[in-house]
Amino acid sequence: MKYVKRKNIVALLGILGLLAASYGCAGSPEYTEREKQTMGAAAAHAAKDDESAAAASDSAAEQEVEAAKPDEQGDKRVLFVMTNHAELGDTGKKTGYYLSEVSHPYYVFTEAGFTVDFVSPTGGAAPMDPKSEDRSDPINAQFLDDAELMGRLEDTLAPNEVDAEDYVAVYYPGGHGTMWDLAETPELAKTAAAVYESGGVVGAVCHGPVGLVNIELSDGSYLVAGKKVAAFTNEEERAVELEEVVPFLLQDKLEERGAEFVEGEKFKENVVVDERLVTGQNPASAKAAAEAMVEEIQK
Repeated sequence: MKYVKRKNIVALLGILGLLAASYGCAGSPEYTEREKQTMGAAAAHAAKDDESAAAASDSAAEQEVEAAKPDEQGDKRVLFVMTNHAELGDTGKKTGYYLSEVSHPYYVFTEAGFTVDFVSPTGGAAPMDPKSEDRSDPINAQFLDDAELMGRLEDTLAPNEVDAEDYVAVYYPGGHGTMWDLAETPELAKTAAAVYESGGVVGAVCHGPVGLVNIELSDGSYLVAGKKVAAFTNEEERAVELEEVVPFLLQDKLEERGAEFVEGEKFKENVVVDERLVTGQNPASAKAAAEAMVEEIQK
């Protein structure tokens, strides 16, 4: 831009010099009206060139700045906290995470522009509850057929590999496996508390809220204390005949921590949002809970 201005000034001075020389005096004020018009037009043209060059330069600079900016939404990350537990008590049956409570929220977040990371109490493999492998659900099928995704669930991050500052939300999917390990993972509880206290969102579905029961905030209070919360109900646990198998009843434990438990209809969608804490009652609530989390993040 500076070069363009200098060139225009030189050109204008040249025109003025030629006109002045024709009268024998470079500074003579005795110009004809036509010559005045010529000089005025030349000056206007030079000024216009300067303005155009400046605008082009400014536009190019703005484009460079925009190109240098990171994709703000694409840089936002959500941490999924997975279970490592695969044994359903002493029943001899297998358990783990519940597929649709991972697959449906995963695509809600990624389609909204977020990056999802998977972490677990010990790192490594996060087992899937075989009862949840329902390929008649196209979202489940898409998830299961993604080799890269399934590979990441076989090699989840360990708690010491995640930094709360990298995340805008923490999400706890359910599955009965969570009842044996997510409540007793202090490092992940601290991560979730840090995300929440920095203005982030914490969410959980079905048995996933077991990961919330021991999250303490910096003032010593439990995250769920005084907040409305949904989770797999005592009635639902009895309906699947596992109330004597799980280490404790999740509804009872949340109420012990001071949560205001919001019980919906059995096995029907029920999502509760309270101060950036989003909870869903059962698998039917997973997608809606993730959508509510996205809304909370974007506020």
